[in-house]
This record gives sequence, structure tokens and C-alpha cells, in this order.
Amino acid sequence: MSKPQAVVFDLGKVLLEFDYGIVARRLAAHSGRDAEQIRGLLDQSPLLFRLESGQMTNEEFFRKVSALTGYTGAFEEFASVFGDIFTAIHPMIDLHAGLRARGVPTYIFSNTNELAVRHIRANFPFFAGFTDYIYSHLAGAMKPDHRIYEIVERRTQRKGPELLYLDDRKENVDAGHARGWQVVHHQTPEQTIAAVRAAGLL
Repeated sequence: MSKPQAVVFDLGKVLLEFDYGIVARRLAAHSGRDAEQIRGLLDQSPLLFRLESGQMTNEEFFRKVSALTGYTGAFEEFASVFGDIFTAIHPMIDLHAGLRARGVPTYIFSNTNELAVRHIRANFPFFAGFTDYIYSHLAGAMKPDHRIYEIVERRTQRKGPELLYLDDRKENVDAGHARGWQVVHHQTPEQTIAAVRAAGLL
């Protein structure tokens, strides 16, 4: 297999850990529901899918969550709470820094939403160091939908084995593999770093 020319990173569970239990507990303090009920409304839910696939604005999402939970806070407070669910996965952030130091183009490819991106940009300096960013809420499609993979190929101007793609969800990795991308099903930083090294990029 040829050496990849760019590395495409998933965000959640690869570069940043996240926990919707955090936001659920904080929203529960200002609402009529318990934290587990609120988590069920948010984590991998149809409501979150609508937000992250661009079918719903931030304000519409806020109004819907408020109506379902009885949350009484203002939008800006909600936005701050909703975004603050992330912690750094330092070995993977270091991996990204190592690739950039070697001149390897790197891309974020994420099923995500504007509230999360806004918080990450403000709080994680490493996030500014990518070549480009492909987000589901702007693309109008979510992984593993083929349409968003086509956007990655257009934005990177690369395809097939020229791309090395790291993601923790097997269905997303499989969709990249079906397009001829080199892929790593991310499970631990150690395994992923070893795979990137084996690809000749470190």
C-alpha cells in the first residue's frame, strides 16, 4: 500500500473524549427531568441527529430541549453547558502535532454541531492546527452517508489510498474503506499511533 498523503481524524472519542452525562446533570439542575431522562434525549438521539445533520438550527434545538425537559435557562447559558462535555485525549493530540510537524495535511471529519465546535475552538488550542474541517451539520449529511465522504475527497483533493482515516466507529471506517481509503478503526491511542507509524507517516 502506498504512503498516505493526508490524515483524516474523527473528533469525538479519537481526539476528545465526551460525555453527555455531564450536560444532562447540569441541565437537570434547571429542569423538571432527571439526568438520565435528559441524557436519553441527547446522546445519539433522533433530536441530536436532526441538529448534527443540519435539519435544525441551534435555537430550534434549544427550544425543543427546553420544552421536553422544562429547562428554564437562557440560550447562551444552554449553549455553554451543552458544549462543555469534552476532555482531551493527549496521546492523540500529540500524534496530530507530530504529523503537522512533518508537514502532513490533517483534516477533522466529524458528526457534530455548531455548539460543540464553538466550545472546542475556544478551549482546545490544538484544534486550530488542522488543514480543514468537514462537519456533518454543514454538509447536511452524517457519517456513514456516502455524500459526506465525497465532500472529504473534494476538500482534501485526494481519494482512495491517498487518505488515511481514523475513526472509533466501525461503520464509519467501513464506509471509508469501501472508497479505497486506508483506514484505522481507532480503539486505543497506542494501536492507532502504531498504525500511523506503519503507514510511514511517523
